[in-house]
Amino acid sequence: MATGNINVQTENIFPIIKKFLYSDHEIFLRELVSNAVDATQKRKTLAKIGEVEAVEGNIAIEIIRDEEAKTLTIRDRGIGMTEEEVNKYINQIAFSGATEFLDKYQGEEAKTAIIGHFGLGFYSAFMVAKHVDIVSWSQREGATPVKWSCDGSPEYTIDATEKAERGTDIVLHIADDSEEFLEDARVQGILTKYCKFMPVEIIHGTTSDWVEDPSGEKDEEGNVKKVENKVARVVNATTPLWSKAPAELEGEDYNKFYKDLYPMNFEDPLFHIHLNVDFPFNLTGILYFPQLKKEMELRKDKIHLYSNQVFITDNVENIVPDFLTLLHGVIDSPDIPLNVSRSYLQEDANVKKISGHISKKVSDKLASMFKKDPESFAAQWDDLRIFIEYGMLTDEKFAERAKKFMLFKDTTDACSTYEELIAAVGETQKDKNGKIILPYTADAKNQHGFIAPALERGYKVLVMEGPLASHMVQKMEEAYPDVQFKRVDSDVIENLIETDEATTSALDEKQEEMVKPIIEGAFPGDSYKVKFVAMAPSASPITITRSEFMRRMKEQQAVGGGGFQMFGALPDSYDVAVNSNHPLVQKILGETDDDNKKALAKKAGDLARLSQGLLEGEELTSFIQKGYSELA
Repeated sequence: MATGNINVQTENIFPIIKKFLYSDHEIFLRELVSNAVDATQKRKTLAKIGEVEAVEGNIAIEIIRDEEAKTLTIRDRGIGMTEEEVNKYINQIAFSGATEFLDKYQGEEAKTAIIGHFGLGFYSAFMVAKHVDIVSWSQREGATPVKWSCDGSPEYTIDATEKAERGTDIVLHIADDSEEFLEDARVQGILTKYCKFMPVEIIHGTTSDWVEDPSGEKDEEGNVKKVENKVARVVNATTPLWSKAPAELEGEDYNKFYKDLYPMNFEDPLFHIHLNVDFPFNLTGILYFPQLKKEMELRKDKIHLYSNQVFITDNVENIVPDFLTLLHGVIDSPDIPLNVSRSYLQEDANVKKISGHISKKVSDKLASMFKKDPESFAAQWDDLRIFIEYGMLTDEKFAERAKKFMLFKDTTDACSTYEELIAAVGETQKDKNGKIILPYTADAKNQHGFIAPALERGYKVLVMEGPLASHMVQKMEEAYPDVQFKRVDSDVIENLIETDEATTSALDEKQEEMVKPIIEGAFPGDSYKVKFVAMAPSASPITITRSEFMRRMKEQQAVGGGGFQMFGALPDSYDVAVNSNHPLVQKILGETDDDNKKALAKKAGDLARLSQGLLEGEELTSFIQKGYSELA
């Protein structure tokens, strides 16, 4: 037996590994299985060039639990190690990495480091084990089995031993505070999370099914009896869909894989993008566009990141553009430096190239879909819109590309490109300054009272809904300076598109001065500003609107944009447009009793507020009760 000290200057390396190396101790199993996969792949490679014997039989990796002995074994039939290699790779290289780790990462910073970066993958075992054995038999000719043991101190022993098969067993003697890692469900859960697409078959325990008794024995009803059949439980698919050539796959293959990834998603995705790049970086994967149904689900854990089929994380911020986190799927790249902090990722050249490539692939796919079948693309616009808008607001290169397939939907459900839209509105929607005004609605059902008169005038009213609408409006105005967007309820129809034409008012200046304080008294506080507008007598006597500018500021402040937070919460502000040509105004003027004047104005004001959802609480209750009493 040989003994020795691991080449490390500090004696507290193991407590540091256990406490700081990784905040989630379950990662040890990923690291050890990954090492076993690497050893197996290395054996295959060397066998192909004749350096070791050809690979025959089962080379699966086994995960063996022994709850009584309190051991967890990771067994591979890979290349194995000689005594010299154990000394080199375990006692020297790995712990020189440990020293570097200590020098570079201290305290909380250590928790962001990935174990494998410093050759510490094997030593992650000491996060859960009080004692570790390596039993290895190299595939090389003339090699003999060797056993390395360490109890978590810098001292180790290494000696000749016996082993039934060539390869390596990593035997973890689980610590008392980590016995959860001896439980079947816990181990299976970790393997499913991190290892379900590793390229070498991984076996953990057995699973049972019921098959017909081979003897043919029958039960009382004459049916062949069923017997339990135990088979090895394989936890992974060694050739995941993204590793295959797109030409080999059908649409159903992609949809099935989507359901495997997200069992709770009952709908098929709208489309997929198969990534396959080998220069200037390596990148494979499949991205799916889910059916968003007008909802902006900002969950950033739907894209799974792998490195050579080993699961790393589902937090892909700084690796893909922010808007792409709305997508689902898998990205696999060995060129993403997963061993460093996420702040570093933002500056990494490879990450920037990969991020830019993915963004371009997505925009190319959307452009291709639109060019190939514009009608089908338009039919899916409600699902595509939020994603495209989010991309245009957060990625300038995507925004430029998206101009090709950005659509504008109107209240008739017709979709058009910007060029088609401008050609359709023509001179009809130009104001007196020559600017094209594009009215839009954020809620077609509740803004019907404003949409109807706009349509009667021949205006095209766009539908721009959702939390990004106000930001998107501003983005479009910046991109197309010849147009201005105005929400249909931002002003009465007479003022929505300002022209030189003017409707004659039935009131003179003196009469307006008489009516104004009466109307003002019908509204609470100072949030309502009264103005007179000459409209058709058939139009409403009082219309409440909110200026486009003030409403945009409120909406952008609500979703954290526009730079208005510095002003604090913006106050509510409404415009009260009084139709100077409506008979009610003449009735108020002609009424001799002041109380009756106030009552008429109050009822008209309440109706106007009710139509905009601004009549609430006690006022609403009182208004309804008064209405019922008038019916009695």
